[in-house]
Order: sequence, then structure tokens, then C-alpha cells
Amino acid sequence: MKTIRGAHALVTGGSRGLGPYIARALAGEGAHLTLTARSADSLRKVAEELAGGARRVHWIAADVCDDGARRKLVEEAESALGPIDILVNNAGIEWIVSYTDLSPERIEAMVRTNLLAPLILSRLVLEGMIERRRGHVVMMSSLGGKKGSPYSATYAATKAGLIAWTSGIRTELRGTGVGASVISPGFVSEAGMFAVRGQRAPRVLGTSTPEAVARAVLRAIRRDLFEIIVNPGPVRLGLVFEHLSPGFARWVLEKAGVYDYYRRQAQQERLSLREGS
Repeated sequence: MKTIRGAHALVTGGSRGLGPYIARALAGEGAHLTLTARSADSLRKVAEELAGGARRVHWIAADVCDDGARRKLVEEAESALGPIDILVNNAGIEWIVSYTDLSPERIEAMVRTNLLAPLILSRLVLEGMIERRRGHVVMMSSLGGKKGSPYSATYAATKAGLIAWTSGIRTELRGTGVGASVISPGFVSEAGMFAVRGQRAPRVLGTSTPEAVARAVLRAIRRDLFEIIVNPGPVRLGLVFEHLSPGFARWVLEKAGVYDYYRRQAQQERLSLREGS
């Protein structure tokens, strides 16, 4: 989609984290917005901030993990602002903790939120997009989906699934006028899961701003790019090393303190999970 102005964009996870930044970037391009998340109060605040001018902003409190809520979300969004032209699957959850400390319920919650919900929502809107020969789906993945990190294996599995799905669906969509992209940010400052916890990324990995991630979303939609990695550090070189010599890549990450960082976060998360159980 070369033109975003006048398009109707549905953004999940729109109440906090990267969601408001992505929504703000789309609004800046003249898109009409439907924002969704579970928190009505937070959604309302974001919608009120973005409303104005020629663009229209609608918000719907919904749980994207519930099948009935997903279908109602799409129906209500299209009833309010017309057919959905852009879907940004941004909602996600993560627990950095030893895998054996994760309950089966939390594992299922991560898979439902991070992988199943985006796939089903995409299915609900893609048929209409193909019929209209116009549309774009954006999956918000992570560098964790490129290389699984210790104490974050389930999260990495869900994000890797989004990358694989996007790779496959792009071939199916060729020639339809509909595109699909995946955005893979590393550590993000000011917003997102690590910022919420007040965590600082290992220096070797670096951090990106939420505005940089939002700009990547716009670029991916306009140019119909498969994947954009958002990270200032030498990540691409590291990914090459991972394919050529996994053992060497692990050694570098260990020496750089990356695994110790995840280990410390897992220990803190283990305590919080125990306190919350």
C-alpha cells in the first residue's frame, strides 16, 4: 500500500507500549484508526489524544484471545469506519523466567495472545482485503523470534511463528494487491515490555526508540517489505554468525553478559510469580 491516507487501520494492543506510538504514526499519515485492548480507560485516553482533523478514531475494549470477541471486534470496527485496510497485530505478553517455572496456563496464554490471536484476526480480515485488492497485515515480532533467548523460549517460539507465517503468506498474496510484513525490534526504550519493567538492555545489544519502531511499520506498509529488524547494534552480523557457527555466537553472547542479563531477569520474575500465585 503506497498510500496510507484515508485507510482504516486496526491496531491491537493500542492502549500502551508500542501500540500508541504505532497508532500515532498511522494517524500522522492520515489513517482512520480503530484501537483495541482490554483496558477501556487507557484506550479512551489514547483515542482522545489522536482524534482530530479529518481522521476518525474509534476504540473497542476487547480480548483478542476470545474468538467471539475477535469476530465482534472486526464487525464493529468495519461498521464504524468501513472495511479494514491495515491490521497491525501488536498485542503481546512475555514472562522472562525458567521454562519449568512457567505454568501450563501461562504457556497457553502466551501462545494464544502472541501467535493464535494474530493468525485468526488476520484470517478474519484477509478475505475482504483480497476481494477489494487492497490491504496490509503487519505482525509485530521480535529479535527473540530470530534467535531464542534463554528464559524466554516460549516467547521466542511465538515470535518465530509470526516470522514464518509472514514468509509463507506473502507468496500466497502475490498479485492480489494485499501485502504482509513482520517487524522485529530488539530492546526498545521508553515503551514495551522491558521499559515497563524498568530494565536496561545489555550494552552490546543497544536500544531503539518506540518512534523508530513506528516508522518501520509505516515503511513496511508503504513498500510491502517482508521484514524490518529495528536495532542499532550489530545484530545482523550476529545473526549471520548464528547460522555459520552457533557455538561461537553463544560464546560471544555469554561473554557479553547477555545470558547473565536474562538469568537475572528470570530470577526476579520467579519471585514475582511465586508472590502472585
